[in-house]
Amino acid sequence: MTLNCIIVDDNSTQRLATLRLINNHPSLSLIGKFTTAVEAKKFLLTNHVDLIILEINLSVSDGFEILDSYIDNPDLTCPYVIVTSEDTSHAFKAFEYNVIDYLEKPATKKRFNEAISKTVLDAKMKENFQDYDGDHIFVKSNLKKRKIYINEIKWIEALGDYVKLITNNKSFVILSTMKAFENELPKGLFLRIHKSYIVNLKKVERYDSKHVEIEKTKLPLSRTRKTQLSQALDVIVN
Repeated sequence: MTLNCIIVDDNSTQRLATLRLINNHPSLSLIGKFTTAVEAKKFLLTNHVDLIILEINLSVSDGFEILDSYIDNPDLTCPYVIVTSEDTSHAFKAFEYNVIDYLEKPATKKRFNEAISKTVLDAKMKENFQDYDGDHIFVKSNLKKRKIYINEIKWIEALGDYVKLITNNKSFVILSTMKAFENELPKGLFLRIHKSYIVNLKKVERYDSKHVEIEKTKLPLSRTRKTQLSQALDVIVN
């Protein structure tokens, strides 16, 4: 996967250092360099950008101005943002904007590559799980897009950076975290019963203080989730 990226930085030395890091990374393609938020915002309106590498302390304007433009226009999808700055005092505010990482300048190659790896992984997860329309989803498994009907999903199991999707007839291994997968499933129909398991509530046959049973398979139930499970099943039944 290759991400189209832009640099927004008014320090020529630091901009050149970031440019070198980008040019040496196989997953990045630089399509623009800007010294002001105004220039960058104009470019973003007419070009597809996957990632903004943003100096937050610009001399002419605040780098947050770019992020605010997406809040003011909810129909626009904000690219991934990696903030770079010699000043770490804005880190907390930056993460409130859901930036994917915050790099203190001068960023080392190792630290920069870690931020890009995180971005690429998240982009792949979004690509692999999409198009939920209420009845089915499309997921990418073994390099193929597959249509999965919601009512056929029995449970989802964590496998490190992957999840295993168990349906009535097959199982699929998908690049995703449990949290990302959980966020895409219809609320009220699925419940995370354990750090490693999400179940389709309509498939649950019985449960006790330690397990949930689906078609004779016992799945672990966290002690803190038992009450939530009971309440969720009451809603499903009624």
